[in-house]
This record gives sequence, structure tokens and C-alpha cells, in this order.
Amino acid sequence: MSALAQAARWREAAPRLTIWPMIEAGLALIALLLYSNARLAPLLADPARPDDAEALRLVWPPVYALTLLLVALSPGAVWGVAMRSWPLILLGLLTMISALWSIDPEVSVRRGLGVVMTLVFGLWLAARYDWRDLIRLIALTFSILAVGSLLAGALVPGFGVMQEVHPGAWRGLWWEKNTLGAMMAWGALAFLAAAFCAKNQSERWVWLGLLPLALALVVLATSRTAFLATGIAVGGPLAIALVRQGFGFAAVGVLGLVCGVIGALFVAVIGPGVVLELLGRDATFTGRTDIWIALTDAIAQRPWTGFGYGAFWEVDDGPGYWVRQTTAWPVPTAHNAWLETALALGIPGTLLAGWVYLAGLVRSAGRLLRGVEAYWALPFLAAWGVISLSESNLLQQNGFVWLLLSATRAKLAMGRDQV
Repeated sequence: MSALAQAARWREAAPRLTIWPMIEAGLALIALLLYSNARLAPLLADPARPDDAEALRLVWPPVYALTLLLVALSPGAVWGVAMRSWPLILLGLLTMISALWSIDPEVSVRRGLGVVMTLVFGLWLAARYDWRDLIRLIALTFSILAVGSLLAGALVPGFGVMQEVHPGAWRGLWWEKNTLGAMMAWGALAFLAAAFCAKNQSERWVWLGLLPLALALVVLATSRTAFLATGIAVGGPLAIALVRQGFGFAAVGVLGLVCGVIGALFVAVIGPGVVLELLGRDATFTGRTDIWIALTDAIAQRPWTGFGYGAFWEVDDGPGYWVRQTTAWPVPTAHNAWLETALALGIPGTLLAGWVYLAGLVRSAGRLLRGVEAYWALPFLAAWGVISLSESNLLQQNGFVWLLLSATRAKLAMGRDQV
């Protein structure tokens, strides 16, 4: 008899604790709040070098231990999800394997462990909860973050409102306004998705009542990128609901999608500067294209392996130094998820990441006409894809977005009838 089968027999023979699901959900909620980096990071770390904060590092070993405990309580289910999500697993493991060729192996191992453990927690979420409960848990997390940000900005403006850079812009529980804006964009999506998943009208009104709070915080954050993400986050679930009303709405929805894609391609080829000016940015994405040109040259130096996960920007006299010299400012990241992945894992790793993302997008699109998961998964992946072009939001150690992406992608791999 296998160890997994023996563990299953022991669980069946053990006395049932009716309170355990509530404890389990409470532990999961605490872990999600920690992964959001709300409040902890601004208090314990330097925003310029957050990963160097010793106090913040001490937070994660207990979270990892909790993750392993939860996995140990249902190893078979988590293993089943992992087998169906093997490209995602391989992508996460590559961050640690990259220590073999990294220019700073210690950094790649340490930060890669954060990526892998975040992924493992995402796998547990996918295995433990069905779509309805998973979406509600995510929405509950964002409700706490939204209320906390409101209280921080209204009652403690020295903490919740930016004072020097972008004075007057709300930052809530995080370092700066863009993070608050992005988090509340995801929160708006979670509230709408939870409303569509609600089991009764009373619950639906609770989630819809939180939506104006998330939208207000996006406005107070004054983040233009967050405005774009919020448009997708709010418009996505509403469009899916309309499409499900019948053939006519579906035809209009598909036509709108086609026109939107054609319009986006037209703008990208003919006049991206017009859109950028509307967003308050110049035609270089506020200097991003200068960074991208320099990084393309760096990637060409090690196209097959990259420089190791998390190492490119850490070595003081390494390749990141020359990028900063070329652009004449202290560049912290690639400001593009795909370039950042290529720097860490090379072009093969980037292609694997693209496969993981596109496969998830196709699977979520296949749930367009039925299944509550489409209200969350499809808009989330679409919005993430747009933001990934200007933010390094993939493979983040102990990162909330990476956690949500892992759980969503793993859950999609399970199939409709799995819970």
C-alpha cells in the first residue's frame, strides 16, 4: 500500500472535527493577508530594497511551515492538482534550479524558495476549495484589505497617504499608490465575481456593497494603470453575465471582443502615443522603452539560461549595473514580466511561462458560457496579461499576484467536475 493511500486510511479513521474547516479557513485567510504584504512591508522594510529586511524574512518560515502542514493533511488532493499543473510546477522549480547557472546562487536559491512555497500554497488552495468557496475566500481577503486601507487613509493619513512623492495620493496599507490601485482593481474583480457566485441575494448585496469602496480607493490612489485594470476587472464579469443571457448578447460580446482586439492592434501599430498621452504618459512609457532596449542586449548575452532568478539586479557590479548606467537612473526591475523572466530563466523559461499563461487563458475562455469560475478566472488572466507588459508581476517570491495566478491556473487545470 502506498504512503498516500495509508495516509488516506488514517484520515478516514480519525475522529471528525467539525470546527476544523473553520480553523482551516481562518489559517488560509491569515496566510493570504500576509502574502498581500499589507502593513508588514511598509513597517519592516526599506522600499528600495524590501528583500534585504531581516525582520520581514522572519515572517515567512512560519507561513511555509503552515503551508506544509496544510498540504500534509491532504497530500493526495494536492498531488493530484500538481500532476495536472506540471508546467506550472516546472516553471516554479526553475527559479531554484537556476542557481546552477546564476551569477548569485545564494540569492536564486533563497528567493526561488519563496516562489516555490507560494506556488505550493496556491496548489493547496486549488485542491482544498471549489471555485465558489475559493472566490469567496479571495473576496473576503480583499474586503479586509479595502477596509484597512480606508481606515489608514482616513484616520492615519501620515501612514495611508503619500506625503513627499505624489503628495495627497492614497497608498493605504502599502508603500505607494500604484500598489493600492492595483490591489483594489483585483479587489473590485473579486467582489463582482463573488457576487455572481453568491448562494443567496443577501450575500450578493454584501459583495456588491464593497464594490464602491474598491472603486473609490482606485480613484484616491490616482494610478492610471490601475484605472485600466479596473476597467477590465469590472467590465469582464458584467460582459460574461450578458453573454450568458442568450445568443444575441453572445454575438454582441464576441463582436465587441473582435473590435476591441482590432482596435488595440491598430493603436499599437499606428499611434500608441495617443493612448499613452491619455494615460498621462509619454511615448516611452515613462522611460520603460529605454530600459527594455538595454535589457534586450543583456538577454542576448545569455539567451538560453538567463542570469539566475532574482540575481540580475542584485550583483553590484553585474549586468544590472550597466543597465542603470545606460538609462542613467537606478532601475529596480525590468518593468515587464516577460523580460524579467528572460533575464532570470532565459528564453526557454520565458516560453514555458507563456505556455502556462496562454493555456490558462484558453481554459478560462472555454468556461465562458457556464461555470462560476469564468467570472473570476477569465477577467483576472486578461487583466494580468495587460499589466504584465509594464510591470514585473510574474514569479514574485512571496507575492500575492503570483499566489493568485498559481491558484487560478492550477484550479483551471483540474477540469470542470473537480472540486
